[in-house]
Amino acid sequence: MGEELSLPAVRDALVREEDSIVFALIERARLPRNAPAYEDPAAAAGRSLAEFFVREAEVLHAKAGHYQKPEDVPFFPRDLPPPMFPTKSYPKVLHPFASSVSVNDAIWKMYFNELIPLFTVDGDDGNYAETAALDFACLKAMSRRIHIGKYVAEVKFKDAPQDYSPLIRAKDTKALMNLLTFKAVEEKVKKRVEKKARIFGQNITLEEDSAGKQEGNAGDSECKIDPEVLSKLYDHWVMPLTKDVEVEYLLRRLD
Repeated sequence: MGEELSLPAVRDALVREEDSIVFALIERARLPRNAPAYEDPAAAAGRSLAEFFVREAEVLHAKAGHYQKPEDVPFFPRDLPPPMFPTKSYPKVLHPFASSVSVNDAIWKMYFNELIPLFTVDGDDGNYAETAALDFACLKAMSRRIHIGKYVAEVKFKDAPQDYSPLIRAKDTKALMNLLTFKAVEEKVKKRVEKKARIFGQNITLEEDSAGKQEGNAGDSECKIDPEVLSKLYDHWVMPLTKDVEVEYLLRRLD
């Protein structure tokens, strides 16, 4: 984010993460539900393939130097190895407590229990490894977007410490949540991600006009993912969990 945080810069980061989430879900929607990927087998210490994949992938990412920034939060942080290669030193723009703020448990439960059935078709094509890899991409994209809320909270606190400090000292989570909520902005975000899903999810065909010139046109077939799923995802989970991150961060901001 740079050494000098600003609300426009943070908002730009949030908008960019929308693209990552939309594309990740479109890719996962190519495959059916593939329920066996989520069942707990006797092998792999009783873990499902999906959990096994995420755990092992995070170990590899940690060795490569990932999870050094507050917005990159692992789902299974215990016993992750240190980086094996030199890592960049990032500006310390957040409170030191930021690294321990995580809502990944809630993201995990939401994704597997509630979201997947909304945008995948029931079925089993046997591509369990690919399914787990695509699930990992979805989880990473959503987690990163939601945990950028730490920067949102920091910017808002610095812009109006006189409004936030009394509420933080009083541990008034409800008042903090109300102060952080802007319904008009949230409605715009919902409409934007729905529109992105509609545009990015189109099947594009090349058709010739009367002069024989090819023109790119969006196909009339259905979108690769229901755009309303993205609106619901942001409305029910992404934005509320982002505000949970903001409140948790702010409650420790004056420590």
